[in-house]
Amino acid sequence: MKKNFDYLTELRKVMKDKGIDACIITGTDPHQSEIPAHHWRGREWLTGFESGNGTNGTAVILQDEAYCWTDSRYFIQAEEQLKDTGFKMMKEDGPEAVNLIDWVTEHLNAGQTVGIDGMTFSISLAQRLEQELNDNGIKLDDNFPQFDYIYKERPSRPMNKLFVHDEEIAGESVDSKVSRVLAEVKSELANAVMLSALDDIAWVTNVRTANDISFSPVFVSYLYLSDSQRVLFVDPEKMTAEVAAHLKKYNIEIRPYMSVLDFVAELPKETRLLMDPAKTSRGMYDKLGCTPVFGGSGIAKLKSLKNATQLKNWETAMEKDGVALTRFFMMVEKEYPTGKLTEVELGKRLRAFRLADPSCVDESFAPILGWNAHGAIVHYEATEETDVTIEGNGLLLVDSGGQYTYGTTDITRTVALGEPTAEEKHDFTLVMKGHIALAKAVFPEGTTGHQLDVLARQFLWAEGKAYYHGTGHGVGFFINCHEGPQSIRLNANPTPLEPGMVCSDEPGIYYEGRFGIRCENLIITEPALQTEFGRFFHFKNLTLFPFDLKLFETAIMTDDEISWLNNYHEEVRNRLTPLLTPEEQEWLKEKTRPLSR
Repeated sequence: MKKNFDYLTELRKVMKDKGIDACIITGTDPHQSEIPAHHWRGREWLTGFESGNGTNGTAVILQDEAYCWTDSRYFIQAEEQLKDTGFKMMKEDGPEAVNLIDWVTEHLNAGQTVGIDGMTFSISLAQRLEQELNDNGIKLDDNFPQFDYIYKERPSRPMNKLFVHDEEIAGESVDSKVSRVLAEVKSELANAVMLSALDDIAWVTNVRTANDISFSPVFVSYLYLSDSQRVLFVDPEKMTAEVAAHLKKYNIEIRPYMSVLDFVAELPKETRLLMDPAKTSRGMYDKLGCTPVFGGSGIAKLKSLKNATQLKNWETAMEKDGVALTRFFMMVEKEYPTGKLTEVELGKRLRAFRLADPSCVDESFAPILGWNAHGAIVHYEATEETDVTIEGNGLLLVDSGGQYTYGTTDITRTVALGEPTAEEKHDFTLVMKGHIALAKAVFPEGTTGHQLDVLARQFLWAEGKAYYHGTGHGVGFFINCHEGPQSIRLNANPTPLEPGMVCSDEPGIYYEGRFGIRCENLIITEPALQTEFGRFFHFKNLTLFPFDLKLFETAIMTDDEISWLNNYHEEVRNRLTPLLTPEEQEWLKEKTRPLSR
C-alpha cells in the first residue's frame, strides 16, 4: 500500500493541473454527519489520522506543506498518528489554537485559488470561508472533488437494508412528525423543506438501518417535504417490502439517492425551500432552482424533546445496559489478576455482553477503554498497535454505549484495579463533586447548558486543574449518540434546556502519560417547581451503574454529596437486582453499599 506522502504527491499534481493552490478537506459527508460512512472518510485515508471514527480533523494541503487541524480531545492521538505522513498537527482550540481560515488567508496571495469539494462543506462553512478569502483577493473553487481523482480504491456508498422502528417504541407516527415539521417550516416563511441531516430523516420517517454509519442506525438519504409532496431519496437497493409498505402508508415517494441534485435544480422558483445552512451542503445549494430560506434549527429541537413513551422505553434500555455492564465489570475483576486481559480484548468482551441482548443493534460509538496513560487520551481507541495488558495497579477508563431499539446509552466509568493512589482518589472525587453538582442543579426556565457548565468544573478549577472538552452533549433516541441543539459546555449555546431533553454529565481530568478520569451519566431535564419567579427545572438520572466506591476521598465530600451518591446507588440496586443472577446480585450489592466517612 502507498504511504500517505505518495497520495499527497498525486493530489498535488492534480491541484497544479486544476489551478488549485491550496486544498481544504473536511472529515464529513454531504449530510454533515459526525461519523460519515467509509465512502466519505477520505480525509482519514489521506492523513492517517482517525479521530475516533468521527469527522474531527480538517486537512489543508499546499504544494510544499500539509497540515491537519483537530481539537484538544485528539491532540495526543493526532501527534502520534500523523508522524511520517507528510502532515503536521495544528490545534484548533486551547491556548495554542490557530484559526484555520486565518492561517490559509495568511499563507496565500491575492489571485490564488482554494479548492474544496462543495458536497462535503456546509453552506455556512463554505460561505464563511469564501467571504474571508474574497476579502483577501483569494478565489474559492467549490467544485474540486479531490478524491474522485486520487482515491481509486474508495469504498462505495453503503447499501444496507432498512427496517421500521416500531411506532409503539418511538411514541409518534410519521404523519404527526411531518405535520409538526411543516408547521415549523411555515413559521419560517417557507413552503417546503429539504432535510439533509441523517438523524433528522431517520426520526421523521421512523426508519433505521444497521451499518450505513458506524454506531448509528441512520441511513444515507435526503427527505423533501411540502404540503403536496413527500420524497425520500435513497438507493433502491436498501429497500425492503416492509419499509416500502411503511413509506407508502405515509405517502412518501421513493426516488434514487443521486437524483436529489436534479430534483432541487428543477424546483419552481416560487418554492421557498427551507434549508439548514449548517447541515446542508454547498454543493446542493449551488444546484438550487428555487428560492432558498435559511433556517430549520427548530426541526432539530422537535427531535430533541423526547416524548413520554420514549423516556419510558429509555429506562428499559438503561436497565439492559446496566445488566451488560454488571457482567462486564464482574468479568474484569475476576480475570484481571491473571494478567491476560488487554484493552482490545476488553472491547470485544464489552461488545459481546451488550449485543447478547437482541434489542441491542450496535454499540453507540467506538468504545474507549484506556488503561492508565491511555485513559488520558480523551477519545482513545485501542488498536492492535496500541494495545496494552491490564496489569499492576491503575485506573481503567471505560466510555461506551449501546444502540438499543429502546434508546441510546452512553456511560463512562473509571475504576481502580489494584490499590489506587491518594492522588487518583483525590482527583476522582473532585470530578465526582462536579458531576454531582450538575446532576443536583435546579434552574429557571430559559437557562442554557453554557450557564450551568461551571458547576461541573468548579472543584477542579479551585485547585488549578481543568478539562477542555464539553461537559455534556445532547443524546438521541435510537439514533445519533451526539445530538443537538442543546449542550453543556464552555462555548456559548443559545439553546435553553427544556423538559424532555437528554444530555450527558461527564466531567473529567487527564494527565498525559499517566492516567485519566471521567464519570458520565445521562440526565433528563424535568419540571421541578413553579414559584412566583416562574418555572424551574432539574435533572433526573437515566443511567444505571455504580461508581467505584474505592476511589472516593470522603474527607473532601459534603454530607449532601454522600447522600446523593448513596441514593443513586440505591436506585441502581433496586432497578437492576431483579434482572440479575444471585451471584450478580451479591456483586452489585457490594458495589452499591452505603458510603460513609
